[in-house]
Amino acid sequence: MFVDTATVSVSAGKGGDGAVSFRHEIYVDKGGPDGGDGGKGGDVIFVATENLNTLLDFRYKPELKAQDGVAGSKRKRAGRMGESLYVKVPMGTVVTRDGVTIADLTDNGQEVVVAKGGDGGFGNAHFTSSTRQTPRMAELGELGDSFEAELELKLLADVGLVGFPNAGKSTFLSVVSNARPEIADYAFTTLTPNLGVADIDSTSLLIADIPGLIEGASQGKGLGDAFLRHVERTAVLLHLIDAYSNDVAAAYTTIRNELASYSDTLVGRPEVVGLTKCEGLDTEIIDMQLAELRKVVPSGTTVYPISALAHHGIKEVLRELYQQVELARKQKPELAEVDDDQVVITLNNRARSEQWQVEFDESAQVYVVTGEKIEKFARRTNYDQYESVNRLRDIMRRLGIGHELTRQGAAGDSVIRIGHNRTFTFVEQ
Repeated sequence: MFVDTATVSVSAGKGGDGAVSFRHEIYVDKGGPDGGDGGKGGDVIFVATENLNTLLDFRYKPELKAQDGVAGSKRKRAGRMGESLYVKVPMGTVVTRDGVTIADLTDNGQEVVVAKGGDGGFGNAHFTSSTRQTPRMAELGELGDSFEAELELKLLADVGLVGFPNAGKSTFLSVVSNARPEIADYAFTTLTPNLGVADIDSTSLLIADIPGLIEGASQGKGLGDAFLRHVERTAVLLHLIDAYSNDVAAAYTTIRNELASYSDTLVGRPEVVGLTKCEGLDTEIIDMQLAELRKVVPSGTTVYPISALAHHGIKEVLRELYQQVELARKQKPELAEVDDDQVVITLNNRARSEQWQVEFDESAQVYVVTGEKIEKFARRTNYDQYESVNRLRDIMRRLGIGHELTRQGAAGDSVIRIGHNRTFTFVEQ
């Protein structure tokens, strides 16, 4: 069964909590703190593979969860890291989160971390200093990324077949490759995309056949609209027109309009046009149909009369397609190479993490502090440990947040909330 879309719940592992522990050994009256750090939570990693061609498995396993990190323990033993979850997906899979693309897996073996595991919390051994020799606090492990992801499969092929239903696309694919799509003398025989490898001379082409398009397909009519994504990545389009059509020019123009409505990029893709089913027609009629087509196809686009059943014109079309594919691939912009000796220093990320903002929520009578860095500290704070909360207050003071709270009128018993975390008072009560 071919499935090209799926929705999955992705959850990376939670980081392990840090431990509060003190050495207890014979002849050691006052053992120091020895609580270990928690282990990092496992990541969720998607891996592209050429051995899959459908997202069917995700219909039966919609939840993907990595392992949590293990809490730290005494004797400064750090907790074990959670095992990452490796998820195999077909090449051409696009992963989106809230409408934003977070991964596009196009190469065999390509790995992308789509959800990062939470960091483990520090144990109390981490907080020892000359003035704080018996810290009774430890950090909580952070939650890992958790969200609902949309998976969409876009087949990767050199050539995409487009045209009206029953234009001969499946027959063409079955003749030039080892693909065996369903073929019958009625519209919409093809209900799912098909892939086939066509050998030509000393090379080959990967060809994708999608269900036939009709007028209005880009707005949801017919079947082809759901599968136009599978020709988005193709280098060249092979547009097949039925030679028995009453108006071949109108048939060509209709499909071109649907491609333009779906994607400006797609309609600008290099194209080869084939007039199909020519084996039963007189040369005069074929020439007439070719003349009508050449009136509407873009300048420079080649039009071939072909017959898949009679194997007429097939090699010529495949050779033209190969040349167009090679030209399109060479024109594809390559990533700029980075000089190994060139060092790039950026301060934007650090500056962004240092930023914070304080606002007073009158309805809740709470001062709300937001900012990437301070929210990270707040997530790792154990609010049941007064020393942990005092440490958070100290961090706020060092970052200048305490001064801003005072300027806005915060007093000792004012309630503070950092991001979406628990509340606490401005000064220890």
